[in-house]
Amino acid sequence: MTAEYKVHDDIAIITLNNPPVNGLGFATRKGIVEGVEQALNDANVKAIVITGAGKAFSGGADITEFRKEAAFREPNLHGVIQVIENANKPVVAAIHSVVMGGGLELALACHYRLVAAGTKVALPEVKLGLLPGAGGTQRLPRVIGVEAALNMIVSGETVPAELLMSAPGQKLFDELVDADDDLLQTAMGFAKSVAHVKDLPKVRNLPCKHPQAEAYFGFARTTVGAMAKNLPAPLKCLEAVEAATKLKFDAGLEKERELFINLMWTPESRALQHLFFAERAASKIDDVPSDTPLRTIKKVGVIGAGTMGGGISMNFLNAGIPVTILETKQEALDRGIATIRKNYEAQVKKGKLKQDKYEERMALLTPSLSYDDLKDVDLVIEAVFEEMGVKEQVFTKLDSVIKQGAILASNTSTLDLNQIASFTKRPQDVVGMHFFSPANVMKLLEVVRGEKTAKDVLATVMALAKKIKKVAVVAGVTDGFIGNRMIEQYSRQAGFLLDEGASPQQIDKAVEKFGFAMGPFRMGDLAGNDIGWAIRKRRAVEQPDLRYSKTADLLCEKGRYGQKTGAGWYDYEPGKREPIVNQEVLDMIDQYRKDAGITPRKISDDEIVQRLVFSLVNEAAHILEEGFAQRASDIDIVYLYGYGFPFYRGGPMNYANEFGLFNVVETMKRFAKNPHDDADFWQPAPLLKQLAAEGKQFQ
Repeated sequence: MTAEYKVHDDIAIITLNNPPVNGLGFATRKGIVEGVEQALNDANVKAIVITGAGKAFSGGADITEFRKEAAFREPNLHGVIQVIENANKPVVAAIHSVVMGGGLELALACHYRLVAAGTKVALPEVKLGLLPGAGGTQRLPRVIGVEAALNMIVSGETVPAELLMSAPGQKLFDELVDADDDLLQTAMGFAKSVAHVKDLPKVRNLPCKHPQAEAYFGFARTTVGAMAKNLPAPLKCLEAVEAATKLKFDAGLEKERELFINLMWTPESRALQHLFFAERAASKIDDVPSDTPLRTIKKVGVIGAGTMGGGISMNFLNAGIPVTILETKQEALDRGIATIRKNYEAQVKKGKLKQDKYEERMALLTPSLSYDDLKDVDLVIEAVFEEMGVKEQVFTKLDSVIKQGAILASNTSTLDLNQIASFTKRPQDVVGMHFFSPANVMKLLEVVRGEKTAKDVLATVMALAKKIKKVAVVAGVTDGFIGNRMIEQYSRQAGFLLDEGASPQQIDKAVEKFGFAMGPFRMGDLAGNDIGWAIRKRRAVEQPDLRYSKTADLLCEKGRYGQKTGAGWYDYEPGKREPIVNQEVLDMIDQYRKDAGITPRKISDDEIVQRLVFSLVNEAAHILEEGFAQRASDIDIVYLYGYGFPFYRGGPMNYANEFGLFNVVETMKRFAKNPHDDADFWQPAPLLKQLAAEGKQFQ
């Protein structure tokens, strides 16, 4: 049973027991209703306590039922709430640890609520592109006030119970129970004390008003609209809360339901729901059992104190893991440590980090100029120059110094990890940990699995990624792994579009309007155009038939490497990141077109977006069928967390599914006829072609 029923003295106790977070699945909902009805029909029972087993009261909907028929089976959550609210015996919620989503809506239906100190409270539905659909938008404003409720619902963020309890006039919690006290015993005692109450308090009967409703909601609409941009759910949340202040309770519930159903079918909500499940799937490796024993990681070494090495180090320091950071020269080491200090001090200044925490983290950092200081580390990550000869020197040295059983990781973004592993006598201990810059901010971690990487190494690194708050995706060894292999095709298309008549600013603006954080030319300036230049030189030797626009090489020959030189595709003022259009660059592009015999044409924003996005999709389909990514949703995670793809579109593969794979293939056929493009590239990958022909989607 996922809702257990017991009677102690004259108090019935219903315990939700559906691990890990007591999700409100069909069996649990049915069990709650049966338990309440059993208690109401037992003359010896005077009151009812509802609580949760394990580490949660309830986290809300059961994700195993999400988007399945079982989620809508009666009794649904509305039905459960109605039974509780209409009970003629007191129902007391004994809340602890976590109460979120439908779990909080369930608690709001109870007549009384006791909460244990340290409990996390939230209505996070907006993060799935939805709103609370079981009365949350109508009941929460009645117990904590309109403004506090709207903030919680629109943000979806977790709030500590103590903070809510301290708000003046709050009616959410009747009592805060000390963490050392027995919550269930306290709740049973409380239930006994209210067993005689006949006119039971119902949240639905509380008033819901704002003294300056029109002005407040007008201001809130402007603020939320600006923050939400392309996401419809936050404004619909506001509309539902506003309805709570204007309509009678039942009419407000109807309005909430109508808005909830409308949101369920929006592409934005589907995209965010896709992301929710994609994140959970990414942590699973098909042939690595979930109970694989993990290696112990108590101390980490980082080689290189540059921007990347420093950022990587901060991730571990933040998680309380000691780091030894190694450099070859004192000056470089001092500069790296100073940068880490500066980053932390900026957080302290903004109030995001307390001074004592900053000092704790810096105390965990040991600077070094000697490989001997890495002898006892459990994991070492190299973040040195992206050149195979340099990697060989580092890994040969590590192999001779680092203790057996330690994990040797490379932060390489494109180089062959199997070759790197061959520089050691323990290739089973070598893995790729490709962090994205700035490494202390970006959430993505590409975990690169070599041919000989041991399963326990993979399992350990995936678990460690969670500890340092990264979203990890496993990639196979292919040039550029998942993200950079795809971005190369994207960049090639950007170059061809430039050749054919578009300007850097038109291409960037079109892609940014689509929702990317940054267009390809602004991205090139940020990363450094010389990095792409080096890759193209390597490609000229390895794949001489692969064609590129020459404009990027001409730009680099002028020394315009991007923001670091103050000049790239755009100009930049010192200390600023705003791009300024440069006429010399536009003239250079125009001259190149003339020299190449290309007559520029007007290119629509739609064509720009489709060529760039579908180039990602087609390359990703090749990566999938070649086995370098486990699943399409992993590729979406890479692009959402590592490359600024818009979250509300769910990643390139989800976007292609929404667009329709048949339509994607038909569009690609048109692009293949363009004489200035790469016709061979636009031949659909066999997997894409097959799925489109069968009317299927990427999974």
